Parts: sequence; C-alpha cells; structure tokens
Amino acid sequence: MRDRAKQLLILKPLLSTQEITAEGIDRKTIKRMTDDGELIRVSRGLYCSPDYIPGNNHSIIEAQKIIKQGVVCLLSALSFHEIGTQNPSQVWMAIPKTAWKPAIESLPVQIVRFTGPAYEEGIIEEKIVNDNIRIYNIPKTISDCFKFRNKIGLEPAIEALKDVIGNKRTTVDELLYYADICRVKNVITPYLESII
Repeated sequence: MRDRAKQLLILKPLLSTQEITAEGIDRKTIKRMTDDGELIRVSRGLYCSPDYIPGNNHSIIEAQKIIKQGVVCLLSALSFHEIGTQNPSQVWMAIPKTAWKPAIESLPVQIVRFTGPAYEEGIIEEKIVNDNIRIYNIPKTISDCFKFRNKIGLEPAIEALKDVIGNKRTTVDELLYYADICRVKNVITPYLESII
C-alpha cells in the first residue's frame, strides 16, 4: 500500500484522503506514512510528498481539493488567466448559495456565494500539474468582477475589461451574455462603449 501511495504522489503532487482511499489504500497506512515522514499533512484531509515544491498555482489546487464544489473566481481567476495586474493574497472561490462552507486552516481563502446560472454558467476545467481545477472562463470572470465590485473594487474590473477587449481575448457578445446572467449588463455597458 505504501508503494501504491508513493506512485500516486508521483502523478499528483497533492492528494486528498478521498483520492488515496479510492486507490485501495486504507487510512491506517496514511497515518503510518505521515508518522514516518513519507507523507506530509498539508491540511485536514490533504497530503503531499516530502519532496514536493509548491508551484505558482499550489494554493488554487489546494483550495479546489478542500472545497469540492468550489470554482476559482474573481481575482484568482484573473490572475490564472493572466489578465490585468492583480496578484491576490488569497484564493477566491465561488460556492453555491446553500453549500456548506468548509473550515480551512492552512490557506487564506475568500469564499463568495453564487446562485443558479451565476454559479453554473461559464465553468471550464484547466489542468495544473496533473490536477484539474474548475474555474470560470474569461467573460464570466469579467462579469463577476463587475458584480462584486464592492468587494474587490471597481478598478480591477475596469482594468480587466480593457485588457481582454484590447487583446481580443473575448468578444463583446460573450461579455454581454455573462453580464446578463450576472445582472450587471447595465453596469458594464457604459465601460464597454467607452473602450470600443
């Protein structure tokens, strides 16, 4: 079982208890490996190899594994998509309005609640070091930034809008589609008109 766990760590640098036990490795083995220094407990239910060196998106992978229903959003999504100059000190995650909010001890996470289509629409999967993360696409992220401008500030939203329009990373139609879903079409339209 220990060898199987070590093989898993080669494929994925961060493993949840659920991912380990799904491979037939019991919790006693996880405990023994942790006690022997063969596994490092990153946070509750999350482990890594002692040789693991965290990369740029380590926090995003960790947050995604802890918050199962979470979707990377707002400033974290801007940073991941390389839009604007934002470098958030915490991971921004969206969860459904009625979802349980997990206690996170090892990671600065900012959770926002979305409802209905505002949560469900625009989710894409991206791969980071053999792990899939759920993140909002570019036009949905821009619309979310305008919706949550009171939390993140209007400046990052405007900067991001100028960036994606100027670099043709989305279309006006896509932006307006998601702005309508997020109920910020009237807010975003004047900024779009001034840029175009």
